Amino acid sequence: MLFSREMKKDKNRYFGPYTSAGAVKDTIDLIHKLYKLRTCSRVLPRDTGKERPCLNYHIHQCSAPCQGYISKEEYGKNVGEALEFLNGKYDAVLKSLEEKMTSFSDAMDFEKAIEYRDLLESVRKVAQKQKITSSGMEDRDIIAMSRDMEDVVVQVFFVREGKLIGREHFHLRAELEEDKSQILTSFVKQFYSGTPFIPRELWTQAELNEEEVIGQWLSAKRGQKVRLVVPKKGDKERLVELAERNASLVLMQDRERIKREEMRTTGAVKQIEELLGLSGIVRMEAFDISNISGFDSVGSMVVYENGRPKRNDYRKFRIKWVKGPNDYASMREVLLRRFNHGMEEAKVLREKGVEEECGSFTRFPDLIMMDGGRGQVNIALEVLEELKLNIPVCGMVKDDSHRTRGLYYQNVEIPIDRHSEGFRLITRIQDEAHRFAIEYHRSLRSKGQVKSILDDIEGIGDTRRKALMKHFKSIEAIKEADAEELKKAPGMNARAAESVYRFFH
Repeated sequence: MLFSREMKKDKNRYFGPYTSAGAVKDTIDLIHKLYKLRTCSRVLPRDTGKERPCLNYHIHQCSAPCQGYISKEEYGKNVGEALEFLNGKYDAVLKSLEEKMTSFSDAMDFEKAIEYRDLLESVRKVAQKQKITSSGMEDRDIIAMSRDMEDVVVQVFFVREGKLIGREHFHLRAELEEDKSQILTSFVKQFYSGTPFIPRELWTQAELNEEEVIGQWLSAKRGQKVRLVVPKKGDKERLVELAERNASLVLMQDRERIKREEMRTTGAVKQIEELLGLSGIVRMEAFDISNISGFDSVGSMVVYENGRPKRNDYRKFRIKWVKGPNDYASMREVLLRRFNHGMEEAKVLREKGVEEECGSFTRFPDLIMMDGGRGQVNIALEVLEELKLNIPVCGMVKDDSHRTRGLYYQNVEIPIDRHSEGFRLITRIQDEAHRFAIEYHRSLRSKGQVKSILDDIEGIGDTRRKALMKHFKSIEAIKEADAEELKKAPGMNARAAESVYRFFH
C-alpha cells in the first residue's frame, strides 16, 4: 500500500482523492495496525525466509509473510478486508474490534484491551468523517458556487462509494457579465485538467456550456463514460444546495479578509496614484544600492504588481563600471543596464515578430521608486532622458531616524499619512529593496568574492590596509580622517596618507 499524488493507468487500485495528506497517512497507519500488511519490496514467494523480518513485524504492524508466518490464504483475506475498509465498510471491523476488546478485558488482559480500544476509537473517527450522503454507491463530485460581484467561491464535495470523503473550496475572480454556467464551465475545465481522478458522475448547480464536448473529454480521461447531471429535485438537489450554502458561508467568512487584502494591495496603489496625481499604475520597480563597510557596491531591483511582490522579476546587479563608494554613479549604472537590457530584448522580440511584452526586463514599470530623495530621483531622470523613455519617478524619503517620511516627486516632497495603506506599501517596497540588496551583498561576502575598498587605493597593500582598519576600526572613520590623522596610523607615510585622503574626497 503506497501514498500517491497521481493516478496512473496501471493495474493498481486507487482510492481517493483525499483532500488532506495527513488524513491519508493516518488511514494508512491504521490499516497497517488493523491488517498488518507488508510494506517491503521483497518478491514472494522467491525471497521467503532469506532475510530476517523487518522492524514492522516486531512492532506488530506486519504479519511477516516474507517468513511464512502467515498463510497465503489468510494474508489474502487481510488484504480483502483492508480493501473493504477503504471502500467505507466499517461495520465488520468495528464489531470485531469491540468483541476482541471485551474478550481481553474479561480475561483481565487490560494492556491488550486498551490496544483494541484505541484501534476502535481510530476507526470510529474515520467512519464519522465519511458520512453516507446517498443511497447510490457511485463515485461523484458535487459542484456549486456562490458569488458576490467579481468574487466567486466554488465548493466541491468528493463522494466515493456513497460517502462524503472530503470537500474543498476555491476562490475565483469572474467578470460581471459572466453567468453561473460560464463560471462553472471554466472551473470544471481547469480543475479536471489537473486532477488524476475523474469520478463517474459530476453533479453541477447549473448546466455547463459545451456539455457534450466536456463530457467526452472527461470520459476519455476516465476511460469510462462520465455523466454530467444537474439535479432538479429530491435528495440530489438538496446535496447541491448544501454545497452552495457551504460556498456562501466561505464567501461570507472570507469577504472581510479579501477586502483587507485588497486595501493593502490594489487599494494602497490607488492611494499612491492619488498622492502623485497618476493613474493606471500596475507595475512598480524600486532600486537600491548596498555598500557595506567599504566593500564593492551591489544593486537591487524589486518589482511589485498590483501591490504584491513579483519575486520572479527581482534582479541583482553587481556594479562593474564604478570604482569606490559612489552611490549615485552605481545607481546610474544599474538603471542604464536595466533599461538598455530591456530595450535590446524588446528589439530582438520585435524582429522575431513577437509584439507583446514578456520577461522581467522587456516589461517596463509604470512607476520607478528610488530609495532616496532629490539626488537619486535626478539620476533616474537623467538616465530616462538619455534613453528617451518617459516613466514617472519618485523618491522614497526617510527621516533622520531612517524611517519612511514621504515621497519626492516633481521637485516636491509629498507627506504621507503614516496610518494609510499607501504609506505601509511604500515602506514595504523600500524595506524589500534594501533587504534584497543587503542579502546579495552578504552572499558575495560569504563566498569571498568581494574585496575591501581599500585595495583599490594606490599605494595601499595588504599590510597598510590591515593597519588602517586596526587603527581606525571602520571604513567610515577612515573616510572622515584628514591626511595628518591618516599619517599617524602604523606603516603610513605622507604619500600613502594623501592617496587615501584623495580617494575618498
